Amino acid sequence: MDQLIYHVLLEGRTVGPYDRRTIVGMRIKKALTSDHVLIGTDGSQLTVADLIGTRPPAKPFNPERSGGFSVVEATFAAGLLAVEGKGVDVPSFKGEMELRVQGDVLRLAGRFRKGFGWKDDRVKLALKDVIHARTVGSQVDLGLRAGAQTAAPLQRIALELFTSETAGELVDWLHGATPWPDPTMGEVPAVRGSSKVLLWVAGAGVAAVVLVLVALLHRRV
Repeated sequence: MDQLIYHVLLEGRTVGPYDRRTIVGMRIKKALTSDHVLIGTDGSQLTVADLIGTRPPAKPFNPERSGGFSVVEATFAAGLLAVEGKGVDVPSFKGEMELRVQGDVLRLAGRFRKGFGWKDDRVKLALKDVIHARTVGSQVDLGLRAGAQTAAPLQRIALELFTSETAGELVDWLHGATPWPDPTMGEVPAVRGSSKVLLWVAGAGVAAVVLVLVALLHRRV
């Protein structure tokens, strides 16, 4: 199924085609919702949530990157929305990531741009350092303590889990995390770097995707 190309069903018409990676990217940018219907080249129909729920093929085992054996207790598909504050050095992962709860860590693995290409990487968050966690729809917002620096401001990481049910399941694994002390805090942390330029670029990227969908829809009308 992961090799299929999909069209998106919009108001009775189809737009596309798109591969899985593009669809996941549009879902992270909220150009699509989890309920949008996809039609595969083989005639199959499924929702965006169904597509993301089918895990992509596992990468070959690499003993040089294994870092020792650890029991995987839960695995989730996710997207990185934003990072705010100092603490864990989280790469600017793009598209779909893999989240694993294994032992006493939450492992984030994905790919990010480096130079003119892409690089695969992973980072581990100690569960004991996840002080706060909350869900906002399909989003999970984490508050991390910077190691032993208990007085330092918390680092905030926002993750897209694609469905509210999956977001709740992830938070259930964060046994030591408590709700955010201030429920009125913004739903999404500031975009990494928080500069106006980055905010403009992010908004322009989402707008471009939406314009492409609209243009393709009008072409078929």
